[in-house]
Amino acid sequence: MKELNLIFRLVSLFIFLISFFRGDFIFSQTIRELNIVKYCAVGNSLTLNTNAIRKAIEKANEHCGVVIIPEGKCLTGTLEMKSNVKLHLEKNDVLLGSTNPFDYHSLEMKDHLKYLEHDDNSILSLLVAYRGDRISITGSGTIEDQRTGLVMIINSLYHLAIMKALNCSIRPNEKVRPKLVLFSRSKYVDIENTTLKNPACWGLSFDLCEQLVLKKLHVVNAAYSNNDGMDMFGCKYVLITDCDLNSADDGICLKSYYPGYSVDSIYIENCKVRSEASAFKFGTALHGGFKNVTIDNIKVFDTYRSAISIESVAGCDIENIKVINIIAKDAGNAIFIRLRIRVGKEPRSIRNVNIGNINFQVPCGWSDINFYIRSVDPVCHNPITCSISGIPWHSLKDVTLENIQIAYPGRAFKGQVYFPLLRMNDFPERIGNYIVFSLFGERPVWAFYVRHASDIKLKNIVMGLENELNLTK
Repeated sequence: MKELNLIFRLVSLFIFLISFFRGDFIFSQTIRELNIVKYCAVGNSLTLNTNAIRKAIEKANEHCGVVIIPEGKCLTGTLEMKSNVKLHLEKNDVLLGSTNPFDYHSLEMKDHLKYLEHDDNSILSLLVAYRGDRISITGSGTIEDQRTGLVMIINSLYHLAIMKALNCSIRPNEKVRPKLVLFSRSKYVDIENTTLKNPACWGLSFDLCEQLVLKKLHVVNAAYSNNDGMDMFGCKYVLITDCDLNSADDGICLKSYYPGYSVDSIYIENCKVRSEASAFKFGTALHGGFKNVTIDNIKVFDTYRSAISIESVAGCDIENIKVINIIAKDAGNAIFIRLRIRVGKEPRSIRNVNIGNINFQVPCGWSDINFYIRSVDPVCHNPITCSISGIPWHSLKDVTLENIQIAYPGRAFKGQVYFPLLRMNDFPERIGNYIVFSLFGERPVWAFYVRHASDIKLKNIVMGLENELNLTK
């Protein structure tokens, strides 16, 4: 397996580097520096500087320039990033999102593909770009929304509206909450060394982008529900490395909103993830597929759902996935792989999935106990085992699990987990349910639950109680 891992990594990096340098990513014959103070910006956290920063970005777009954010807290609403612009923030520089929801607006995206799902993807954001190439965000400063300040104002507006409409919803959908970064159909994007935190919605979203580098980022997005760390929809040639994420929903989530546009050639390494949902997730927006994804050398901790969740819904193929060298401590589930079908659709496939060198510890209590926003799933973590499951008329195939060690805390009792063999035919399929690690409730096994699957290879799998086997060191 070491040889295969090396070959896969070299091929992935070779593909990425060819496409990366073909775009002439590096800013050449540099560059004009544009300090936003020259455009009357004031970094006192009170003065709205949106127009001043926009002027600097427009000038940088004309001259291939660098927009400098000065020391202090520079308050702004939505900013459109443009081609050949670098945004630079030094250590004490903060680009601060406004708490006024009317300071955010959606960007007109002509000729953009239509989403097949409309329930979760906000097009509001602090930083936005559409068809912007060679965009760079650098420096050790901070890009920050004011988390609950903005959310609470949106909440008040939302509840006023639903009270009038007699609607029973309890919180605003993601679509009315701004993200921190939303880049669409952009190429040669580089974001490095920056802290990004506290948006009202998802953190960093990239839609149909190519040649994307995310490096040494500190992402904190744990102040409200449905707050993912990073989301990629239909992106190609992506390198994510040396990032630290803390999110109140999925840490790094690969999504596929558009038929015919797959997530392709993604390389993720040397990251640390804490998540209120799953650390790494493929789905649940699944229309174009996923292929050639490598996840290597990752630390996962205090994660409520799965360390690795791979999900295929009708219309989506998943192939050539490599997940290796994972240390996960205090997470509710190590591996969750699920093939599901939607009404009126044909089942697709999951194939050539290789997961290996995983060291995993399941907690006895709630792994999300210290999050501001706790999960509402009514499930005890201890009995939720690893799961690989297809559907009755379409098996999940070609999954290899190798060199995996999982320590369970024990201390459960039959009232929690007992499902007698004579009732196996009664165990639910839940074919149309939302995919989540607790989908089946308490499974009738304590190690791996494998159903409607073939060509599943398990090699060197060690599972046991943490007080009997020293599996996590």
